[in-house]
Amino acid sequence: MQRRAPLEGVRVADFTWVVAGPVATRILADQGAEVIKIERKIEGADALGPRRTGLQGDINRSKRSVAINMATAQGVELARRLVAKSDIVIDNFSARVMKQWGMDYESLTRVKSDIICISMSGFGHSGPRANYVSYGPTLQALAGFTLMMASRRGEPAGYGYSYADMAGGYSGALAALFALWHRKKTGRGQFIDLSQFESLAAVIGPALLDSSVNERSQSPQATSMPEGPAAPHGVYRCRSLAEDDDRWLALSVRTHSEWRAFVNAIGSPAWAVEPKFASLFLRMRNRTELDAHVERWTRAHDAVKAMELLQRHGVAAGLVANGADLCARNPQLEARGFWMPVTLPDGSALRVTGVPFRLSDAPLPKARCTPDVGDDNDYVLGEVLGLTRGERDALAAAGAIWQ
Repeated sequence: MQRRAPLEGVRVADFTWVVAGPVATRILADQGAEVIKIERKIEGADALGPRRTGLQGDINRSKRSVAINMATAQGVELARRLVAKSDIVIDNFSARVMKQWGMDYESLTRVKSDIICISMSGFGHSGPRANYVSYGPTLQALAGFTLMMASRRGEPAGYGYSYADMAGGYSGALAALFALWHRKKTGRGQFIDLSQFESLAAVIGPALLDSSVNERSQSPQATSMPEGPAAPHGVYRCRSLAEDDDRWLALSVRTHSEWRAFVNAIGSPAWAVEPKFASLFLRMRNRTELDAHVERWTRAHDAVKAMELLQRHGVAAGLVANGADLCARNPQLEARGFWMPVTLPDGSALRVTGVPFRLSDAPLPKARCTPDVGDDNDYVLGEVLGLTRGERDALAAAGAIWQ
């Protein structure tokens, strides 16, 4: 019997844009859902970069695209007809946008009574900031991440990548699965009011608990240990790799047995048996000197080989990976087939991020290349909605769709 993808047969009307929403619908598409992006044509270069490669090539893969002008009444009517043939409608606009189009949940239940609507707005549909405009960096600042990512001596810096979009995207996909399961049991759809801000605040961890329970303000953590004391603990410079002199190893030694394993792994140097390093308390008190000893050892070693050596002795150590380490030199990701191949229209190939889990009774996901805006107009308008070529041409002439 041929195995089927878990979400095969589920259709998603996808109004999402930028990153958070497309991440949510990409997860659904990877598991077999037919995701149809309702998009508009834009002039000039896309702010997110090339459509088929890079970030867009990754987050919009395996989807379909129809170019509908939602500024026209005919365009809105087309979108409504698509909703009538869909299971999920999802957007990540601010709370007011879908209602302005008459595409809010109450209106869409008159189109399809069991529709699932997911609104991934920045702050949710209630509260004094419900209509605030937001992007990932804004949400990270409000949630406290930007401050906590600063060094102890520096100004708030934040993440170089929008972690908020990933948190919101994964929350959106999870919410979709909950709603599908609920509908399967009850026959009823529902409206999901998802706050990306809350999705981000929920993963702050100990800092959030410290603020809410102990009413303490948070300061940058640098390389401090939220899980408990450890020494040595931090990142240590390693030997250069060819012309790359920015090689580092992260390691953490917490217990006495881990300390003994670490000492054995690095060859039991004389300094390691000095009384000042005999206990975790003493290693913490003398950590500046300890770190100097450790870094003299790491500087003499290749970062990958040092990691492998320490891991063989049961020490928590990891390469501080750069892009080449992650994408081209990671045997674990290669062995698990994490990088999925995608063939572009010109026959060239690229690799996109894969799915971080395997289902024993489902085929491995296969990725299709990201469509250009409107690539699937004929399929969506013709096969899904049943419009003739003449009707499609008339809609294009009226400005309701772009061809």
